[in-house]
Amino acid sequence: MEQVYIDTAKMLRAMSDPKRLRIVDMLSCGEMCACKILEKFQITQPTLSHDMKVLAEAGIVNQIRDGKNIYYSLNHEALTVMHQTLGRMFEDKPDCICHQSSRSD
Repeated sequence: MEQVYIDTAKMLRAMSDPKRLRIVDMLSCGEMCACKILEKFQITQPTLSHDMKVLAEAGIVNQIRDGKNIYYSLNHEALTVMHQTLGRMFEDKPDCICHQSSRSD
């Protein structure tokens, strides 16, 4: 279970930046070229590249290179797993960490 916490925290850290969260929202409409994403922000191309690298390394976005252009899309499978994981964390359940004994018997 510890790895689930690590992976979820990595994704949440990547999306904790308002600009990256906005990028995720933009990609919810479908695949976009980096050049189109860049048009929506007052940032440089290297800054966008850094943000996209953070999102990609966290497993939030997929990237495909086509010549000089890079196209990004959401990794729906990973986001669904994160959503389900958070849902389970926010509810009481028999195997919840709060029900586990902290002592060795």
